[in-house]
Amino acid sequence: MALIKSISGIRGTIGGTPGKSLTPIDVVKFTTAYGAWVAQQGKNKKIIIGRDGRISGGMVRDLVAATLQSMGCEVIDLGLSTTPTVEMAVKMEKAGGGIILTASHNPKEWNALKLLNKDGEFLNAAEGQWILDYAEKGDTNYAEINKIGTITTNDTYIQKHIDTILAHPLVDVAAIKKMKFKVVVDAVNSTGAISVPQVLNALGVTDVTVINEEVTGNFAHNPEPLPENLIELCSTVKKSNASLGIAVDPDVDRLCFVCEDGSLFGEEYTLVAIADYILSNKKGNTVSNLSSTRALRDVTEKHGGQYFPSAVGEVNVVKKMKEVDAVIGGEGNGGVIVPELHYGRDALIGIALFLTHLAKFGKSVKALRSTYPNYFISKNKIELGEEVNVKKIFEEIKKKYKKQPINTEDGLRIDFDNDWVHLRTSNTEPIIRIYSESGSETTANNIAKRIMADIREMMLMKAE
Repeated sequence: MALIKSISGIRGTIGGTPGKSLTPIDVVKFTTAYGAWVAQQGKNKKIIIGRDGRISGGMVRDLVAATLQSMGCEVIDLGLSTTPTVEMAVKMEKAGGGIILTASHNPKEWNALKLLNKDGEFLNAAEGQWILDYAEKGDTNYAEINKIGTITTNDTYIQKHIDTILAHPLVDVAAIKKMKFKVVVDAVNSTGAISVPQVLNALGVTDVTVINEEVTGNFAHNPEPLPENLIELCSTVKKSNASLGIAVDPDVDRLCFVCEDGSLFGEEYTLVAIADYILSNKKGNTVSNLSSTRALRDVTEKHGGQYFPSAVGEVNVVKKMKEVDAVIGGEGNGGVIVPELHYGRDALIGIALFLTHLAKFGKSVKALRSTYPNYFISKNKIELGEEVNVKKIFEEIKKKYKKQPINTEDGLRIDFDNDWVHLRTSNTEPIIRIYSESGSETTANNIAKRIMADIREMMLMKAE
């Protein structure tokens, strides 16, 4: 059992003991703190909620809605929805905030409260800390009978979301429709089964096959859209002679594609391809986090723009995008952020822009992938002992590689000509994550091995 309390929200496994997993008591406790935060922001106590297809979704929704109602809030429940749809609804409804009930890519036993501000964006560090502190105080006075709030349902927002996508100037429905794409979608038994076919049909794609389409929350495979979890999708694309495959995570904010031969386009390259299309029509800057492929920088510079890295985490990417007025940004996990729509990862607008790009390219998905540089990312981790001083180890690593360009915005990133390595501690477990990238898979692995050997050597030295 686990309960992870962070500035971005509350995530945990369902059941177990209060304070150690996501029990009804914990849901009420942290929803109360969030309701108090919204109230102290001003008079607007309208809050949007929506959920993915998890087994626990209905139960958690009832707890969250009733708690907010008991605080005098006006709750609008979107029901089964997506993370980006809830984010857009907050702005469209001019609400004071929103809560998305989803544990993203985590397995079915997990759920979470993802907390949004009035702009439909994730809370910053100070706001998140306020909620965590308030939750520990537990001194709320709930509303008296004449001041309790209301709960209404509204299931129109996925369509409103799609209508906004269709109105985007770089989405070309006519071009997509002309190509008569045949698409296979892995909806992983969540709300992608509702939203992805709907957006495809609106784009003029009528030949759509959905696997794992029943919204049960009993995920047919680990729901994170990684290669080892997409074997069925790859196989179905190839067997059915489809034009491409589409995979999303349970809350539809991550997106990846499968080529017509069943090979993976590459999750890292979702953002790269969409940025390439946007930048070919609109000059500007781009942002991704420090652990994302350098291919985005290559594409950005090809189009005369400037690339900026950010710390890991959507809220950090968004902050940097606003600072540099980026026209596109996101993360290498298939997260695409299109600021004209909203500042949040959005697989639905990603699908529309990618298919437009592919239609105008006029060739296959595999051929499109071949136009981008091949980089390989090696992902590793080192477990830490109780007495390890990570800050000291990072300082020693900096000294050893002081002749190389170093970025300390989020952990430690070291650049080596066209290669890089990024070291950062986990927020949820005692490990150092080591991501390295190179044009050669062997080189990427060797860079990681070298840095991991350095870290182990320094850990041994400190232990002696």
